[in-house]
Amino acid sequence: MKLVSGNSNRALAEAIAAYLNLPLTKSVVRRFADMEVFVEIQENVRGEDVFVIQSTSYPANDHLMELLIIQDALRRASARRITAVIPYFGYARQDRKPGARTPISAKLVANLVTTAGADRVLTLDLHAGQIQGFFDIPTDNLFAAPVLTRDIEQHYKTGNGVMVVSPDVGGVVRARAIAKRIGADLAIVDKRRERAGESEVMNIIGDVSGRSCILVDDIVDSAGTLCNAADALLKQGATEVSAYVTHGVLSGGAVARVSASKLKELVITDSIQATEAVRVSHNIRVVSIAPLIGEAMRRTAEERSVSSLFD
Repeated sequence: MKLVSGNSNRALAEAIAAYLNLPLTKSVVRRFADMEVFVEIQENVRGEDVFVIQSTSYPANDHLMELLIIQDALRRASARRITAVIPYFGYARQDRKPGARTPISAKLVANLVTTAGADRVLTLDLHAGQIQGFFDIPTDNLFAAPVLTRDIEQHYKTGNGVMVVSPDVGGVVRARAIAKRIGADLAIVDKRRERAGESEVMNIIGDVSGRSCILVDDIVDSAGTLCNAADALLKQGATEVSAYVTHGVLSGGAVARVSASKLKELVITDSIQATEAVRVSHNIRVVSIAPLIGEAMRRTAEERSVSSLFD
């Protein structure tokens, strides 16, 4: 079992390596003067089971090319099996045609990853579960719910005082799963999105008065939805509002928006490497999913069940 890391999230790769008690394979991933990606694997990987750890986060195109070229290098070095470990799968929000003459970029990226040499894919909380079907190779979609649930139980008195809230109708299944784990009720924010990156809260489905609300989502990008939802919940009588989100994209002025919002705290995982702004923010906290991904990788290498991690 060999571990190779790209440049997108070196800290997570090192944490996974520490969990597995394995060193990262020596490799070079750098740029030529014109910013072309150059990769060199500096250890023998012939006949090895190799895991490439690389989130396709900002800058998404650069990190995607790194992933593809690392896979090609490993395939040409005669690796026995290549598993693309993609904690954050970019382009997942383009999983269908919302209008005429628009692409399904998630399918295109799936084709690229497969063509570059991946034998299987390991990812975390896909924005749309059906993206697993875009791959013609085995694909395991892990869930951050056990990690988030454990953190909620450590920081909140779960029971009748806590209510889990989905910030939109599309995230109800995800929120319900966490609500069931902690024995809490479920509420839903009914919103209308006028244009990409902007949302208007329309209504709260469920009685949140006097409750401590926990918003649950898979991606926080501009943070507009979460901040608007927090305002709406507090207007409806919620005592406090926190948010638990798997992937902290936090682009543009999102960190400043969260810091200035009425959110008690935003908890994200390290599927995307935290920026300095995130690290110094007073109300953003990062929990690690390295043990979860590391255990899934170990079970994959040993041909054991991965789904039993979530039973």
